[in-house]
Amino acid sequence: MSGADASDATALPDVTATEAAVGESSADTTTAPPDDSSSAEEPGPAFEGGAPFAGLDAAYDGPVTGSIAHPCSLPGSVVRTASGMTTVAGGKLPNNGALPDVGYIDVPIGFCVHYFGNVGNGRQIRFAPSGEAFVASPTAPTTSGGSGGESAIIVLPDDDNDGVADRNITFISNLVATQGLLFNGGYLYYQNGATIRRLPYVPGQRAPSGSDELVVDIGAYHHQDGLHWIKALDVADDGTIYVGNGGSQSDSCVQPPWPFLGGILKLDGTPGGAIVARGLRNPTAIRCARGHNQCFALELAKDYSASEAGREKLFPIRQGDDWGFPCCATQGVPYADAPYLSDAGKTMLADCSGIAPSDDSFLIGDTPFGLDFETGLWSGMWAGRVYIANHGAAGTWSGARLVAIAMDPTTGLPMPGTNYMGGPDMGNLVDFATGWDTGQNQHGRPTAVAFSSDGRLFLTNDQTGDIVWIAPASL
Repeated sequence: MSGADASDATALPDVTATEAAVGESSADTTTAPPDDSSSAEEPGPAFEGGAPFAGLDAAYDGPVTGSIAHPCSLPGSVVRTASGMTTVAGGKLPNNGALPDVGYIDVPIGFCVHYFGNVGNGRQIRFAPSGEAFVASPTAPTTSGGSGGESAIIVLPDDDNDGVADRNITFISNLVATQGLLFNGGYLYYQNGATIRRLPYVPGQRAPSGSDELVVDIGAYHHQDGLHWIKALDVADDGTIYVGNGGSQSDSCVQPPWPFLGGILKLDGTPGGAIVARGLRNPTAIRCARGHNQCFALELAKDYSASEAGREKLFPIRQGDDWGFPCCATQGVPYADAPYLSDAGKTMLADCSGIAPSDDSFLIGDTPFGLDFETGLWSGMWAGRVYIANHGAAGTWSGARLVAIAMDPTTGLPMPGTNYMGGPDMGNLVDFATGWDTGQNQHGRPTAVAFSSDGRLFLTNDQTGDIVWIAPASL
């Protein structure tokens, strides 16, 4: 389901900030690793006193690698027309080999799909201000683990603007458990195990030029799960950086007040991060939409809980929200197997009346894994939506697809949509791209989503490693 079978239940290796060997370039030139005391250090002066972090990066006005007009006209583009799929001739890999087949991805009429590159176990993709794709490639086990990871953050430039990555460059190595990535305020923020660290970043840079520093050690103050180790992060319009922390499938419901296990934190200088929202089993992705100061996360809910009203969800990040886990499946509904013993010795069921309501939810096992927001370069019904990669159920990959949910332009919130009960009326949730859920597991699983500045939607695949982009012919 959203987690894994027993074969995935492997403990996370002991990963600390001291294991980050920073600075491996395409020439395999490595700078010195950070000081060995970094795993225990408190955040430095830049993070003390609860002062807000630096704001969003200013618009980069230099040359953007991989910025392409009319991308569907590029050689190798597989274009969906009313009469079927057609491929623009001439597409080649940098070594002049044939492009891998991406024609199995079914997109709406008027869109194209194009192969971009390959990074094993690509679990996150973000774009630098100068346009390069950065991909997190961990090797630590997770409940929905991929294969072929490199324990690294990889850069994929496209300097010749042909729609295909020119090469893979290792930007940071020795990162066993890495997923969170963020460019902000002249820094690259990244996850290394239970820590968030940052490096000075200059647009166009393809190897680190300075030493990294610890931003926050979440593991020193909060529960850490060996499988739900992901620390997704993003920055809001007001400069607030949010980061997720996972709970455990085995977490027990206890008498209130419930402790913080899985939830959302903000990085304001508070040791370990300040608590924003709680009650989450596995928040796999965090993204902020622009214009309304709104940020959102995806949660993989309790395995095998469909019969108890459990559901995966997309939700807004709001101060003080409780999403219920491990006591409540949803608002007003306690898990049947989650009673606790009161001080009076009485067995109690949790009061779930104050749990935040879910407006956008998925079947247990759809495994919503990555999301990003279309910024207005697309047209028609696909403009301005939030796009979510459903990883599919463990083992069968049933439900693997890319969906889109309409956004309310006034509030900046997603419109209600769900396939929670599996019925045909999904509201504002619609399928956008399919082709992975074939019952044969031959095409891998869609994983992370990111829009580039020129309007293309990039999608990773943590099983095959292939990265593709999708665009409308109108771009």
